[in-house]
Amino acid sequence: MTEPGMPSASETRDRPRILVVDDDPDTLGLIQLTLQTAGFEVDTAANGTQAIDRATQDHYDLIVLDVMMPDLSGFEVLRRLQAEPSGLPPVIFLTAKARPEDRQAGESLGATAYLIKPTTRGQLLDIVREALAKPAGKDAPG
Repeated sequence: MTEPGMPSASETRDRPRILVVDDDPDTLGLIQLTLQTAGFEVDTAANGTQAIDRATQDHYDLIVLDVMMPDLSGFEVLRRLQAEPSGLPPVIFLTAKARPEDRQAGESLGATAYLIKPTTRGQLLDIVREALAKPAGKDAPG
């Protein structure tokens, strides 16, 4: 039995799980708070290695991923996760890398969206909700 006002285990599992990856603790905390306040279950990773570990050990409905990180770039994290047999949820890049070629690189890797920092709370939540509403995975060429 759960305490009054606390969600039950089944209620918690019904909320989309999002992994947020950013090496800046302030940015990570702000994104986490924004998503949790909107009703999402949020885990965090402070670098690319942690992101790969978490994403391969747990199920996430979405990953919000920074590009510029000291150990592995977000682009490399996405490449490595794509090689995992367990499949990959939608990925949103949230980065300060604003050049057109950076955006193109993210999109060519299969990112669902490419947002430039700083972004508004509303824009982030709109993109997250859109990504979660899309069917998972892409059809293999055939």
